[in-house]
Amino acid sequence: MSAEREAAEREALRLDETDPLPSLRGEFLIPPAPGGAHPEAAYFAGNSLGLQPKAVAGRLREELDDWARLAVEGHTQARRPWVDYHELLREPAARLVGALPHEVVAMNSLTVNLHLMMASFYRPSGDRTRIVIEDSAFPSDSYAVASQAVHHGLDPVDTVVRLAPRPGEDNLRTEDVLAFLEREGGTVALLMLGGVNYLTGQLMDMAAITKAGRAAGAVVGWDLAHAAGNVPLRLHDWDVDFAAWCTYKYLNSGPGAVAGCFVHERHTADPSVPKLSGWWGTEPSVRFRMEPDIAPPASADAWQLSNPPILALAPVLASLEIFDRVGMEALRARSERLTGYLAARLAPLRGAQVITPDDPAARGSQLSLRVGDAGELVRRLAETHGVLADAREPDVVRLAPVPLYCTFHDCHRAAEALDDLT
Repeated sequence: MSAEREAAEREALRLDETDPLPSLRGEFLIPPAPGGAHPEAAYFAGNSLGLQPKAVAGRLREELDDWARLAVEGHTQARRPWVDYHELLREPAARLVGALPHEVVAMNSLTVNLHLMMASFYRPSGDRTRIVIEDSAFPSDSYAVASQAVHHGLDPVDTVVRLAPRPGEDNLRTEDVLAFLEREGGTVALLMLGGVNYLTGQLMDMAAITKAGRAAGAVVGWDLAHAAGNVPLRLHDWDVDFAAWCTYKYLNSGPGAVAGCFVHERHTADPSVPKLSGWWGTEPSVRFRMEPDIAPPASADAWQLSNPPILALAPVLASLEIFDRVGMEALRARSERLTGYLAARLAPLRGAQVITPDDPAARGSQLSLRVGDAGELVRRLAETHGVLADAREPDVVRLAPVPLYCTFHDCHRAAEALDDLT
């Protein structure tokens, strides 16, 4: 190792020792590093699948033990009774996304929740029929909004508007979104962007865009798949109509984990809002009367369909407890330090272009690099250096220095590996 690299490594280790919020790496199961150069991987794929908290296995064993010991009586007699298990997640989830407790509920998967929200809030009428997303939206969102247009008898080609960056740029400018809404907002029924773009890592100005969208008369919803657990959110104060997020990325709740949903209280208090309903969407006090007519509560619970999947909710609860203990403001500050350090280390690279915004306030815990062959580079990063990253074909590599378990030394390893390989 050269003297320059030795000095860089010492500096990374010093930063780890002196950071105001030390890594909680010890609370997570870190994969072994491929290649054998290091005992543990430098894991930068938490924006795709977060690492497993060590507490999860014990929580699952408790639920399995209660099932074995109590069978059906576990609904009311388990140490965390199953019949209202989702209530345990309500307040920590509300704190995570800046909501009132009755505005959030843990249920379903992300795209199912987006469809449930659009069933209620996408109401095309007259000239106001269009759905606005970003051009680089995650494919699932593209499929969902197109299918909603078809469901209403509309042509997706005419109905779905895909906002693209300016020529030669990689990220949407807030002023361009606002200008579009001022110019064409009267035709927009629904504005549904990603809070943090999955491809570039750009953090949208959700407050400004929500305000402009609602001023234009549109419903404003947000896909927070890459924002929840990544950046501080103020959904209630921003006057967002609805939002949905998954919990298996930054929230570390396991593959395909139960998602979350937000509905602003002005809608939860309005019984005229149409909903697709199910058994768990009625008032708990009358649920077991088995009556044919629903009595929805004045909360986001009114959008629930089925009883909660306990074995799937247990990891979500364990994860939310970590976020509650540490706090999003502290995690965001550490995220900015880690991402800023990594950005500085990557800046001199000749074979990769960072396409994530330079401004720390305009990005989450992610740096995306445009390279030649993303899949091949990610493979070599893992096999040669034990650095686990994520490829988005054909030419984007995503690195997520997640503040809960990534370290400055991880960032050092990633920078040195990329310097060797690009």
